[in-house]
Amino acid sequence: MTDELQSKIRTLPDSPGCYLMKSRGKIIYVGKAKNLKNRVRQYFHAFENHTPKVRAMITRVDDFEIILCRTNFEALTLECNLIKRHRPFYNILLKDDKQYPYLRYNPAEPFPRLTIARTLDAHDGYKYLGPYIGATAVRQVLNELSRYFPLRRCALKLPLGHPHRPCVYHSTGQCKAPCAGYISEKEYKEILRRAVDFLNGDAAEILKELTAQMNESAAKMEYEQAAALRDKITDVQAITERQLAIQTRDVEQDVIALAADINDAVVQVMHIRGGRIEGGQAYTLENTGGDPPGEIIEGFITQHYEDGHAIPREILIETLGENSEELALWLKERRGTAVTLACPKRGPKAALVGICRKNAADALLKRQQSEQIRNAQTVLAMEELQAALHLPTMPERIEGYDISNTQGVLSVASMVVFHGGMPAKKQYRHFRIKTVEGANDFASMAEVIGRRFTHGLEEKKAREQAELPMEEGRFSLFPDVILIDGGPQQLAFAHRAMLDAGVDLPMFGLAKKFEEIYLPGEVTPIILGRRSNALHMVQRVRDEAHRFGITHHRALRGKAGIASELTQIEGIGEKRKIALLREFKSLPAILAASKEELLAVEGMNTKVAQAVLDYVKNRK
Repeated sequence: MTDELQSKIRTLPDSPGCYLMKSRGKIIYVGKAKNLKNRVRQYFHAFENHTPKVRAMITRVDDFEIILCRTNFEALTLECNLIKRHRPFYNILLKDDKQYPYLRYNPAEPFPRLTIARTLDAHDGYKYLGPYIGATAVRQVLNELSRYFPLRRCALKLPLGHPHRPCVYHSTGQCKAPCAGYISEKEYKEILRRAVDFLNGDAAEILKELTAQMNESAAKMEYEQAAALRDKITDVQAITERQLAIQTRDVEQDVIALAADINDAVVQVMHIRGGRIEGGQAYTLENTGGDPPGEIIEGFITQHYEDGHAIPREILIETLGENSEELALWLKERRGTAVTLACPKRGPKAALVGICRKNAADALLKRQQSEQIRNAQTVLAMEELQAALHLPTMPERIEGYDISNTQGVLSVASMVVFHGGMPAKKQYRHFRIKTVEGANDFASMAEVIGRRFTHGLEEKKAREQAELPMEEGRFSLFPDVILIDGGPQQLAFAHRAMLDAGVDLPMFGLAKKFEEIYLPGEVTPIILGRRSNALHMVQRVRDEAHRFGITHHRALRGKAGIASELTQIEGIGEKRKIALLREFKSLPAILAASKEELLAVEGMNTKVAQAVLDYVKNRK
């Protein structure tokens, strides 16, 4: 610790405020305190008592700043703003900052329609339903509604001056066509009322109607219609039973609970509206597993509700932190009305927190399992590959190569890069084969490997002289190992080309028929187990190289087809072809253009435009 830092610590004031920990001028952590002197001093004393994250942070801190506040509530508000502005590395940061969508309608409109809204505005005159967990859930709700409540979906401003032709929704029974005058405003709003009741969990009315219709159809021996109505009743019951009835209909709560391991924490949020659980979402907070639970939940709440939207009347949390009073005041200020922040210990509310905690633990378990799978696909796979190929280093960077052509025409090569066992797509490259004619994959592969490492050596030298970072070059970073899609012959051509270019790196071929690995100059292949992590990884590299090459080859074939057809038209040369494609983007669009649209393209004249129209006419 420097003398300057020690001096700053000794002169800290007894005041509430915020502190900003810095490393080389960059803010790496923002915190608040009721007493800055006591709080900040704790970081630099009793080092062994800190969590691993705090210890890692303190080893980097070389300076700090403080901002004094009058109250702890002011400090809490300032902390939220500072975290949002600076996004410090060691703070609890939400990576998913999306808003929950709502359904809304304007009751002042003659024929209101349900629309999706990302934010809730209490002063815009709309009635809101939700929130729902994700846009997919909203679309599912709208699709279900249309089967029973034929509300309009169009954005027409009704009523119209003249009747409008009904759209396809009317013909399928999903809209009563108010645009065509087929339904009165009173009848339409009655359908809307029933739809809103249904969304609020009241399905009794629609179930009663459907049951009556089913019985009537059965009495008339219309058994197919009765069976269809029976299925509708089952669907409606399933929709309403997806939501678990909890308490009275006016309840508006969020429930928040936590699960953590030594590394990360998962915060689960459950939304209860109208007395029903409408869904939930889990948030992963990386590198916070060792922090106090109350501190984690407080940090989560201030970010989750920072914009003031979707704050319910009551928030049930698993544990309270030392700033619970200020946090409740902060939530009230954001919502505009009172917010209850409670930590129930018994009763129905405590049971809700228990359900939420169980969901958080499940989300954490799934994350841990996912991490184990990802570790097997990456770290373990690289370790296995290093051992199988006797590589000098871990194969952090793998380059895979493949050749694509159609009977020797438009030959292209693909280079894909996997870094740390995962695709690094920004570093993928394509090569057009220049020196090889016909379908000679061996010579084509040799050309590509030679060009890649010749360019790489030249670029590497130039960047070293200019003191530029290698990772920003196109070819200056060299792989730890090279994968060639092919057997011993393909590998031999590629290996010779690499050596001729002046580079000697580990290289192997993967023969597709039996998934055998060949090393240069070795006759006997290496056979990896079918369940081997290393085999699965090199298969992913090989398949990705093939996919990337095929995709590019098809695009070239498509362009070549467009170009060849355009050049059949008299007067269309290279410049006009490029101008037309730039303007219309595709061949069908060019051939569907009018004479005036063709003449508007740079370089076109009346004679050539007419030639295009004549070609289209004869083509049909």
